[in-house]
Order: sequence, then structure tokens, then C-alpha cells
Amino acid sequence: MSLADIGRHGEELAAEYLEANGYRLLETNYRFGREEIDIIAFQPNARNDGGVIVFVEVKPRSGDRFGSPESAVDEAKQKAIKRVAEAYLHERRLIPSPTRFDVIAVRIQSGQPRVEHFQHAFGHFV
Repeated sequence: MSLADIGRHGEELAAEYLEANGYRLLETNYRFGREEIDIIAFQPNARNDGGVIVFVEVKPRSGDRFGSPESAVDEAKQKAIKRVAEAYLHERRLIPSPTRFDVIAVRIQSGQPRVEHFQHAFGHFV
């Protein structure tokens, strides 16, 4: 499987995971300039008083040779995701809205892929 195939497959698995857990997908591969957010989703609140917009970085890996997938979301990547998220919120006139930044690590190795969801993975704004 090529790196591009692993990336696409990981994002598909992450999207399926989110939908199965009650999230509504708003955008996939949303671009602002040269930067991108893999998934933008909405998580409704169980108390029926709104919900939260979740910006999700998906990190698929076929092994841990280069470290854990979630550790690849370094400070520079976090800043880039925040810039794109801010652009999305402005473009859609969603400011102020509750937001959250999550990371989904997908380990695609022999056997069943493993999906790990890290909610509130890094700082916030709005």
C-alpha cells in the first residue's frame, strides 16, 4: 500500500469512526491556501443545547517506526490547523462557536486497523 493509499484509507476509517459515534461530517480535506484540515465535524450535545465544531487531524501509520501517529501533530502543525480552522469559521460565519481540536490516530497494520481518538488534543480558540 502506498503512502497516499494509507492516507486515504486512514481518513476513510476516521470518518466512519466519527459517524458511528454520532458526529456529523461537515467537510473533508478543507483547504485554506496551502494548508488543510482532514475532517471538520459537528458533535451534537446530548443535552440538546447545541454542540461543538470539531477540527480533526487524521494521522494514519502502517507502523510505529517514526513514532506514534499522534506525536506527529507538532506545534507547527497545530498552528497551521488553527489558521485553517479560523478561516473556516470566518468563511461560514460561525464565530463565535464552540470548537475543539482532535487527533485521530489510525494504525493500519496486518489484521484489523486500530483507531484511537484523542479529544481536546491541543489548545483552542473561540
